[in-house]
Amino acid sequence: MTSITDPNMSVRFTSAMEEIHNKQLKTYGEIMDTTTELCQSHRLFMKTALDTCLKKSKDDEILFETIQTFKGDLEQKKSSLKEKHHAISEVISEIRQKEMQKDDIIQKIEKLKEEQAKRKELIESQNKANKDRLRNLQKARLVFQDHLGMEIRTILGKTQLVKSEKLQFVFRNINPSDQDSAYVVTMGIKEDGSYQIVSSDPALECLPVLESRLQETNNLPAFLANVRKEFISQARC
Repeated sequence: MTSITDPNMSVRFTSAMEEIHNKQLKTYGEIMDTTTELCQSHRLFMKTALDTCLKKSKDDEILFETIQTFKGDLEQKKSSLKEKHHAISEVISEIRQKEMQKDDIIQKIEKLKEEQAKRKELIESQNKANKDRLRNLQKARLVFQDHLGMEIRTILGKTQLVKSEKLQFVFRNINPSDQDSAYVVTMGIKEDGSYQIVSSDPALECLPVLESRLQETNNLPAFLANVRKEFISQARC
């Protein structure tokens, strides 16, 4: 067994203690290095995390601003769409009104066409009736003017019912005591084509009856013959 007084023992002990102390120092140094590295790594991590958080916060702010801008644009688009929808509704309403006006105009045009057709038919009917009356007048003129001394005059009508030209039938050779004395009946044609007796001179009480018969028969020579008979009868009284 080695004695503690052995010089080699003291050296070995010292050497062992120094070795242990050096190992501890080395371990402590390694710990310090590791701690330093950890601190640096932690600081780097914290800096990176902070930068990341700041970037994330900035990105969130940008995203928030983008969302707010999008909301504003969306509201503007909604408002614009609402205005366009209102404008479209007004245009549709105007189109419908114009369609109704168009239908109304078409109906009025059709009605005017029908009225024009009826008016044309009436005019043609009146022209035909007037031609018939003209033939009757010509016959009456031949009979009465050539054989009985009757004169036919044309005068301008002034009454409400007869505004066109009127005819005056002037009878002579009525009064035996005064062959040249004039007996006159004035007549015209109304708008509906019927005869209108205006007056007689001298007045004949039976003239309305004779007029009614003329309108029923449309026989003008017979009417003039009856008027002449009434004038003769009245002149002899």
